[in-house]
Amino acid sequence: MRRNHGTTPKTTRILGSLLLLAAAGVFTLGAAPAAQAAVPTPLDRVVPAPASVRPGGAPYRLTWATGVHVDDSAEVRRIGAYLTGILRPSTGYPLPITTGQDAGGTGGIRLHLAQGDFGAEGYRLHSDPAGVTITASAPAGLFHGVQTLRQLLPAAVEKKSAQAGPWQIAGGTVEDRPRYSYRGAMLDVSRHFFTVAQVKRYIDQLALYKINELHLHLSDDQGWRIAVDSWPRLATYGGSTEVGGGEGGYYTKAEYREIVSYAASRYLEVVPEIDMPGHTNAALASYAELNCNGTAPPLYTGTQVGFSSLCVPKEVTYTFADDVIRELAALTPGRYLHIGGDEAHSTSHADYVKFMDRVQPIVAKYGKTVIGWHQLTGAHPAKGALAQYWGLDSTSAAEKAQVVQAAQNGTGLILSPADRVYLDMKYTSSTGLGTKWAGYVEVQRSYDWNPGTYLPGAPASAIQGVEAPLWSETLRTTADIEYMAFPRLPGAAELGWSPAATHNWNTYKLRLAAQAPRWDALGITYYRSPQVPWPEN
Repeated sequence: MRRNHGTTPKTTRILGSLLLLAAAGVFTLGAAPAAQAAVPTPLDRVVPAPASVRPGGAPYRLTWATGVHVDDSAEVRRIGAYLTGILRPSTGYPLPITTGQDAGGTGGIRLHLAQGDFGAEGYRLHSDPAGVTITASAPAGLFHGVQTLRQLLPAAVEKKSAQAGPWQIAGGTVEDRPRYSYRGAMLDVSRHFFTVAQVKRYIDQLALYKINELHLHLSDDQGWRIAVDSWPRLATYGGSTEVGGGEGGYYTKAEYREIVSYAASRYLEVVPEIDMPGHTNAALASYAELNCNGTAPPLYTGTQVGFSSLCVPKEVTYTFADDVIRELAALTPGRYLHIGGDEAHSTSHADYVKFMDRVQPIVAKYGKTVIGWHQLTGAHPAKGALAQYWGLDSTSAAEKAQVVQAAQNGTGLILSPADRVYLDMKYTSSTGLGTKWAGYVEVQRSYDWNPGTYLPGAPASAIQGVEAPLWSETLRTTADIEYMAFPRLPGAAELGWSPAATHNWNTYKLRLAAQAPRWDALGITYYRSPQVPWPEN
């Protein structure tokens, strides 16, 4: 083979210098020029938008010498370990964790708890050439600050193998805290069952966008998904199928605790839902005595709604409710227990009110706060209860007025308008997954509304936050979940977290587009909406 002997000593020296630069992470052969690659992500290009950004000064650069310095507390150490678990595989750096006095004045990345006007979840992130410090008054704030730090690093930081870098964090200060205390996402595991591993993956994705509530829809006509010792056939029989006739499944108590614990490690609170008195065919099929006629119906694998109801006059119904709520409350350290209450079309209004009047005190007896779908406002919401509004822009004025009246009387509201943030709605007529009963919901429509003014007349103090539900009639796989959630989920998260003054579609769509390389690095399947100026692949 003929060899090229035309390389001069000068060329050899240049190539050698370039290779040294590449090894240092300054220049990557076959990639963008070093000057372009070295530009750090601006502090204001994160999702959700921070409350305050003051850019300025030179960036901080991670190197082999970088350490992670944490306060000497178990919880802060855990957050430090979480951060290094993300950074070490992609940077290849050792990133040792130091605590206590060892952490003082040593530069690197510091996680620090201190008194300040941060609230329960706020934080301050400051970056300069000496290091990055995240300060908060509670661990949740530090964790949310870590999510911002992730987004300020190149998307390749999310990969599980060593990448070239460089790893820079823009100079300046971010001061941030949430607009609403409740920022939720619901996953329907009843229509189709999703494993513990699948739920954990979704939890990690929610955490990246500072969502703090995971609402699990654990029962419906098509399946019962949580073990209940006092009524075992709920899970073993009622959980044995799903939409389309698949094998279904359910969580053992140990598996449910595992989900709760994993969510807590990401500062998400699990909100379990047992939907009552309607959406109960799986329970009715499991126990004949829950039916007014004493006959159990067959298991159901379709997608219709409104045909099932617990037998309100029977006392066994309340024994059942007490047992289920007691066992589920004992498994759930969070504040809330969701009792459903929607689409109870087979329950008379009088029976519906009677049922809710009996069941809400049971929730309180076991130390939990009631959440119900907004139909609860047609009964007598308990003191402190939250109503989750899932109506449409076009919902009747009378129905909206009922919700507003309850809010004026002290009932808190979680906003989940179906034609805005139901993540299972098709994007367009050509979307293969999802349903369209609430209309098509493209990315701009999902983002472009204000929770604070959505229900005129509802007091601002009543709005507790926003939740993006994901119903699973058509969803079977993790890729299905992700395709419907992304890119709409980050917008719902921003509506819940960011100040109203930051809300602007034209700037948001640019920040959203910049998330795509991160999703690619994380292996997230997403819909490339034509409304978003995605970067070229």
